[in-house]
Amino acid sequence: MKEKKRCGWCEGDQLYEAYHDEEWGVPVYDDETLFEFLTLETFQAGLSWITVLRKRENFRKAFDEFDYKKIASYSETKIQELLENEGIIRNKLKVRATVTNAQAFIQIQNEFGSFSNYIWRYVNGKPIQNQLTNYKKAPANTELSDQISKDLKKRGLKFVGSTVIYAHMQATGMVNDHEISCFRYKEVIP
Repeated sequence: MKEKKRCGWCEGDQLYEAYHDEEWGVPVYDDETLFEFLTLETFQAGLSWITVLRKRENFRKAFDEFDYKKIASYSETKIQELLENEGIIRNKLKVRATVTNAQAFIQIQNEFGSFSNYIWRYVNGKPIQNQLTNYKKAPANTELSDQISKDLKKRGLKFVGSTVIYAHMQATGMVNDHEISCFRYKEVIP
């Protein structure tokens, strides 16, 4: 049986390959999943994605399945509990940013009807189709991710620099950065 051709960044790690094959680059329009990815990308800042991916289930348990309504009202006691949780990345600023981001996320929902409406309007509701021949040539950020980052910061979100936002755009399918030789490239085109 012939092995599927995948993007070079995920080859050789089963967890990475499963994430690549099933989630990465698939357009996400529901707010719950968008918040989960935004949170995970926040924790990934300065670290490798595989580090976060390996702790994803621990994050889900620790952060109430990424229920942003619950997270928005976390008490100081809950924040301290998270900071003692060895199953997640215990960065004080990122944990606190998650609470702040949940609050801002809800404000964006209130203004636009959903976070999905807000974020997808930047690409007119359709993924940008890049044509990468090598994942190493994918940009770390773009003018569009700069723009989104700047607006999110203005709206009170933390740890949403342009590189984090571009990674979020890739993960949630706002941009298709699968290599054109990857079996998923054409599959994720809506």
